[in-house]
Amino acid sequence: MKDTLKNIWEQLYPTSDIGLLETFLNELGSKKHALKAEHPDWYKDAVVYALYVDLFAENFAELTKKLDYLQQLGVNCLWLLPILDSPMRDAGFDIRNYDRIRNDLLGLPENFTKSEQEEIFENFLNEAHSRGLRVIFDIALNHVSDTHPWFQQAITEPENPYRDYFIWSDDTSRYSGARVIFKGIETSNWEPFGNTNYFHRFFSFQPDLNYRNPHLLLDMLRNFIYWQQIGVDGFRVDAIPYLWKEEGTDCENLPQTHLIMKFFRLVLDSLKQDTLLLAEACQHPKKVVEYFGNGDECQGAYHFPLMPMIFKAIAKHDTEPIVTILNRNTTPEIPANCQWFTFLRCHDELSLELVYVSESDRKYIHDTYCRKPEWDFRQGEGISARLANLMEYDERRIGLAYSIMATLQGTPVIYYGDEFGKENDEAFYKEMTAYTGKDDTRFLVRGKIDWKLLEKQLKDETSFQSNVLKRLKTILKVRKKHPAFGRGTLEFKPLKNTDNTTNPHVLAYTRTFGNDQLLIVQNLSNRPQNVLVDFGKNLKELLSHHVFDSEMIAIAPYAYYWFSI
Repeated sequence: MKDTLKNIWEQLYPTSDIGLLETFLNELGSKKHALKAEHPDWYKDAVVYALYVDLFAENFAELTKKLDYLQQLGVNCLWLLPILDSPMRDAGFDIRNYDRIRNDLLGLPENFTKSEQEEIFENFLNEAHSRGLRVIFDIALNHVSDTHPWFQQAITEPENPYRDYFIWSDDTSRYSGARVIFKGIETSNWEPFGNTNYFHRFFSFQPDLNYRNPHLLLDMLRNFIYWQQIGVDGFRVDAIPYLWKEEGTDCENLPQTHLIMKFFRLVLDSLKQDTLLLAEACQHPKKVVEYFGNGDECQGAYHFPLMPMIFKAIAKHDTEPIVTILNRNTTPEIPANCQWFTFLRCHDELSLELVYVSESDRKYIHDTYCRKPEWDFRQGEGISARLANLMEYDERRIGLAYSIMATLQGTPVIYYGDEFGKENDEAFYKEMTAYTGKDDTRFLVRGKIDWKLLEKQLKDETSFQSNVLKRLKTILKVRKKHPAFGRGTLEFKPLKNTDNTTNPHVLAYTRTFGNDQLLIVQNLSNRPQNVLVDFGKNLKELLSHHVFDSEMIAIAPYAYYWFSI
């Protein structure tokens, strides 16, 4: 391990003193080393639930009381959206301290001690782990809040050692190939400060970090190790493609970024082998797979373009968008120890970035689903709306979308509230827009859960909320019993109509893992379909327990069947 780390170090920092690395390696010897993990690839069998602690349950004490609800839902991994200390201008992705949780989430005054933090957070982790729930959380590696102590030190004087933790220039034409990511919100990647400027890829109050400085790399890794030692099961690595900047490039997906991730992975594995690194790389699949490396970078990565293609397929009543995006020419094979993570909605917009969708795809999906002007994000490159809003409160289409996500290859991610059809929160959007001074429509898809209202809605078994929740619970209950969903092969199976023509509206595929063999049949259209299934008679449908005794199957609009074969 040490030889490999030194090799990476010398590639990143050829002129740096190797003694800096050796001092760090000596530090590792004093850390707690876990035994070899029994299930290092636990994430392949996971169902992830993403939540904001405060918006879901106020604080960790209240979240602990909700763990039974989450366990009964059928999830087994919690993704805590930003919990680290922050002024909250970017929903917590603007981190002020990497080794502190926000005091309101802990239920403590601002001057709390680290031991108080650890007692409360470790108690939550223990309660989650006792229920079989893993816990991961967000760390933004690319940038910090302008209130972070590193930045506050950096602006005191040019000679301050933390000055070099950031990127400064009098010339704003530097890194001109780097696109402005928050188009329509920000106009430049350079923010004036005094008689110079600092570089940022996201909001102007989030200065980018300078990974050309080896001290920064090691300080950041120390933060990961702190949380790993406490018991966190993994980290969602936010904005990973942008870590390294190089003149004359677009400053995305550069080789040095991959070296940084190999370095992080090797160190974390040396302490606890089953710590997940989940890459948030909003890129084309051929670029995203690079963050798996040879199985030695991130173990997980989001399949960003699959999500909009699920929405396109349902809107067009056509299987082609999904089949094409998962074709090996578009989505390459990944290392055996790695996994795609799939989702329908998340804390961000329904992303239509042109790095992975065509202009025609983007226009079609945006024109179809962006039903209100205030849902628009980044001038047509995204839609800020929750699943219930996008599907017009049609529980059939919501169930269909969940069926597709839960049965395709990958680990599914459920966004808090979507399990019962939570809608856009316009009041929260207005409140946060006023607070941040930025018209960030993503705040529409956030907002608090009103548990008293929800309890009333769920008591009515005929309500929209009850019906959506029952559908998802059934899907997750059955999925849990079949390892083929998380680990198996996938083969698309075009089905025939009764006149022997291929039906373009029915998405069918097999999932196979050893003796666990499944056939998934889903009607993407708003009309009934009759298709021939040549897998023999007396097929048992797993969601309803109904047995189909004919090769001709009638499937209702937006219906979905999971067969054991």
